[in-house]
Amino acid sequence: MSNITKIRGRQILDSRGNPTVEVDVFCGDIMGRAAVPSGASTGEYEAVELRDGGDKYLGKSVTKAVKNVNNIISKELVDKSCNDQAGIDQFLIDLDGTNNKSNLGANAILGV
Repeated sequence: MSNITKIRGRQILDSRGNPTVEVDVFCGDIMGRAAVPSGASTGEYEAVELRDGGDKYLGKSVTKAVKNVNNIISKELVDKSCNDQAGIDQFLIDLDGTNNKSNLGANAILGV
């Protein structure tokens, strides 16, 4: 396999009709896509989903998380190896810098 050439995030609707993050990761001529599930319940130790608040989709819009994918995460990961998912995961945890992934948003990180 090769290195990451492009990462693109977008907002989609999940099976409950709630906004969620979908991410395409391109490695050479191969593309992988992941849609991030939203938990129906949250506990005090769970990673934080980044939601926009406000009126759109009753505050559940995820455009902030999508911007983090497109403007921060993608710039940091382009040219990194596609072969080391554990290394990418640790890199994203370190990039976020919080215990609960509240800086970039767990929904932004999980899609990658």
